[in-house]
Amino acid sequence: MIHIQSFENQYTDQVVDLILTIQQKEFQVPITINEQQDLLDIPNFYQQNHGNFWVALHENQVVGSIALIDCGENIGAIRKMFVKKEFRGKEFGIAQKLLDLLTSEAQKAGMTNLYLGTLERLQAAIRFYIRNSFTAIEKQNIPSVFPFMPVDTHFFEKNIHPIS
Repeated sequence: MIHIQSFENQYTDQVVDLILTIQQKEFQVPITINEQQDLLDIPNFYQQNHGNFWVALHENQVVGSIALIDCGENIGAIRKMFVKKEFRGKEFGIAQKLLDLLTSEAQKAGMTNLYLGTLERLQAAIRFYIRNSFTAIEKQNIPSVFPFMPVDTHFFEKNIHPIS
């Protein structure tokens, strides 16, 4: 059984471990915790304004994450979408549930556009975003309020309709 909830500080170590393991060991992305200080202060970095950070839990263990940054100007940035290898795919549907929750919350907050950056080597993630109606966009066409990650090479956007 998978349970998704807003991040609480008790999950900090598990979130850091999940993300660094996937980045460094699985995909050989040359990024360290020192370059992601946001992960050590999730409430103050992500859980501000209409932003949030959600974790997917299986038996109280973090197996997935996703974050929404409220950039202002009705724009949201998706960050830190990771699912533990053993929990990926349609059987669990964690990535879809996390993205659907984030999109719904962004719509409720009045956001009209979501943006994200990723790496070329994350082809499964890119296919997932395209299946979910994200379209590729050139970096120079992303609004200036978007918080860029230095390692990102591919960018996507999705127009959403606010829910009043």
